[in-house]
Amino acid sequence: MDDQIIPNWLMQRVHLTPERVAVSSSAGEITFRQLHEQALSLAEKCVSLGMKRGETIAILASNSLEMVTFIHAMKYIGVKTLLLNTRLTSREIQFQLEDANVKTLLASEDFLQTAQDVQKHADTLAYSFKEVMEASKQTFDWIKEFKMNDVDTIMYTSGTTGHPKGVMQTYGNHWWSAMGSALNLGLQEKDSWLCAVPLFHISGLSILMRSVIYGMRVVLHEKFDPALANRAIREDGVTIASVVTAMLSRMLDQAGEEPYPPQFRCMLLGGGPAPLPVLQSCAALNIPVYQTYGMTETSSQIVTLPSEYSLAKLGSAGKPLFPCEVRIQTEHGKNAEPNQPGEIVVKGPNVTNGYWNRPDATDQALQNGWFHTGDIGYLDQDGFLYVLDRRSDLIISGGENVYPAEIEAALLSHPHIVDAGVTGMENPKWGQVPCAFLVKQQGASLTEEEVRQHCGKVLAKYKVPRAIYFVDELPRNASNKLVRRQLPLLLKTNGGHGNED
Repeated sequence: MDDQIIPNWLMQRVHLTPERVAVSSSAGEITFRQLHEQALSLAEKCVSLGMKRGETIAILASNSLEMVTFIHAMKYIGVKTLLLNTRLTSREIQFQLEDANVKTLLASEDFLQTAQDVQKHADTLAYSFKEVMEASKQTFDWIKEFKMNDVDTIMYTSGTTGHPKGVMQTYGNHWWSAMGSALNLGLQEKDSWLCAVPLFHISGLSILMRSVIYGMRVVLHEKFDPALANRAIREDGVTIASVVTAMLSRMLDQAGEEPYPPQFRCMLLGGGPAPLPVLQSCAALNIPVYQTYGMTETSSQIVTLPSEYSLAKLGSAGKPLFPCEVRIQTEHGKNAEPNQPGEIVVKGPNVTNGYWNRPDATDQALQNGWFHTGDIGYLDQDGFLYVLDRRSDLIISGGENVYPAEIEAALLSHPHIVDAGVTGMENPKWGQVPCAFLVKQQGASLTEEEVRQHCGKVLAKYKVPRAIYFVDELPRNASNKLVRRQLPLLLKTNGGHGNED
């Protein structure tokens, strides 16, 4: 697979079906031919500004036609593209730029100020989308073939140690993710995929990759709105949509009792198993739900539960996609028996080759061709996967992965906090929100608001604890390791206070 070469996807798509609509958005529609022409024009302008093949270029933007075009333009130049989460703070962005040795940061107008702030402290040039569009062109030998093992994109994901790691996704990873999805869900001539999830997340980017590989229209929403999502399904011909449980619940509330049209054939659901009431509501409205399990490291889904099993195998993520394998490994490195919990390990051509500039983390995660997810689960007697813990302590808030260790590190950087523990608490809007338990320095005066302000300087807003409790001590085991599952028990024994909005 290392030496495999495939035609530039967008170039090849234009050769096959140039006049098909590639993307529909509030800014209008664009065909694959138009997308190719605009991406190539942008690439020539980027090259005139000094961007070169082999470099790493970062993009900071929300969903838009412009962002789609810039993503494809990067492939024409032959750079590695770092997709930045727009909810991160300047300090978090700066870390990723420096860690990935990013030469140039491209930002939409909405995030130009953030890009300029970062530029002051990082060795990175920043350009707005507008500046690039107004630049002169320089013709060059653009990339007409992709090497499957070349790194295409980089996305940072928080690790259990609290230090973000850059997941390298190759062209082969994206290709096989698209193939696995097609073999699982099927592919129909009139398919149209709703993308209301961020393009800087693997869930959104994978839709964009499938679009050019399949020749399929994407209905792109700038941000998620349940009414607009339902209208896209009912009026705009959408047949497939990618959502997390919080999104689906809001769509069901907005939809009322009106069923979806029969051409809608797949609600691809990530972000953890769906509650029974949600699945029952979907069944009543004839909404086919396909629950999934995946991560940035697997280039989107790697396990999917077909809709016919959604109630019979309630809580299951399903079975692996056709090119993939899943095992459960015990603490002793052996394959677990059916229904025996252990670590979920996966294998497949869509799985990352490793983490950028993190050989130790790569060696730890990839062993004998198997990727160790750090998640705990089991396979039942029929081979269906059930996920018990998402990387042990992972908090999933509104579809975002939040790691307690990262928040704890930020909290402990405050001079008046001597110990910190973070766990997830149920929230009707977001599914879960982070909650912090803190031990103050003796005699120190510290308020919840001061803690939040401190966190807000170094953490994205969704990572800032929603509830903060001051306690005398935190639960630790004999090895002095924090026992996070016992943190909520402190509410019964301590008079802590917090805001759980």
